[in-house]
Amino acid sequence: MNPLLTPWTLASLSLRNRIVRSATWEGACDDAGQPTDKTIDYYRALAQGGVGLIISGYTFVTPEGKQQKGQAGLYNDAFAAAFHGMAEAVHAHQGKVVLQLVHTGGQANPAQSGHPAVAPSAVETAQYAQTPQALDAPGIQRLIEAFATAAARAKQWGFDGVQLHAAHGYLINQFLSPVTNQRTDEWGGSAENRRRFLCDIVRAVRRQVGDDFALLVKLSACDHLPGGLSEDEAVAAAMALDALDVDAIEVSSGTAASGVLGPTRTGVLAPEAEAYNASHAARIKAAVRCPVIAVGGFRSVDVAQRVLETGGADAVAMSRPFIREPDLAMRWQNGDLRAATCVSCNRCFVAG
Repeated sequence: MNPLLTPWTLASLSLRNRIVRSATWEGACDDAGQPTDKTIDYYRALAQGGVGLIISGYTFVTPEGKQQKGQAGLYNDAFAAAFHGMAEAVHAHQGKVVLQLVHTGGQANPAQSGHPAVAPSAVETAQYAQTPQALDAPGIQRLIEAFATAAARAKQWGFDGVQLHAAHGYLINQFLSPVTNQRTDEWGGSAENRRRFLCDIVRAVRRQVGDDFALLVKLSACDHLPGGLSEDEAVAAAMALDALDVDAIEVSSGTAASGVLGPTRTGVLAPEAEAYNASHAARIKAAVRCPVIAVGGFRSVDVAQRVLETGGADAVAMSRPFIREPDLAMRWQNGDLRAATCVSCNRCFVAG
């Protein structure tokens, strides 16, 4: 049987297949970041559609980390009922869901957040609409604890785990990348120092949620930018995460400034254009013990099957195809193995 369609276990989670819905901004929360009925209905449809693991849209852990209108926020205990309803909608249809936690850092939008953008360093870069404020040491510690507190809320409110977004040019990735991290203290300079922020967040989250709660990381394998995070550095970061016993690493690449090599590439219209991060995922998988999830342009069962059978990943994640076809996993599970109908035009990101 095709391994993509077989059950597997991630940490303590029994999943019905190896299909993962990668984090996707839905733009369906209210202005404060609280899930609405529309949000909950969307997650219910994904669970009904048969996907093995749902990773939520990126969810900011403090208000100044917000980037987009309608983005979810996990910083206020008053949101408990709404987030709990979101988790329950998935569980009612035998699905599993983890919340993706993010601070968008220098890519945050002050017009949405009402706060100045902050980042590791006050640098001008194509990733940023304006020069952010550099975080001081107490500010860094505050954000580490904010991630941990958000993870504790996710556990308390019924989610099956959390994923730390350390990719795509957001704050954790900004610490990892020499382009955006030009600090000379313990948080910058060497690759080990640049990954300290990520590793300290992992430790803080584990202290809050324990070992029985799934902890995933989404990691850019490289920035595709001159002087940016290299694949060698990303592999070293993955090994450090593995040593901290994270439960899975989802491998992506690129930033908003990476042009045609960005995270959501267009023109994925043939099998040879698919799986554009597969080689990165395979290299990281060869270096770690934990499961690896490959994301990036998967559209057909055959391509996903080949990546899994050659040992390049343990599961395959998709984002845009589920916007067009929330029931894609069920279609494949029922024997209709035609490729996803998504044409990778990215128009789905315009309206929210």
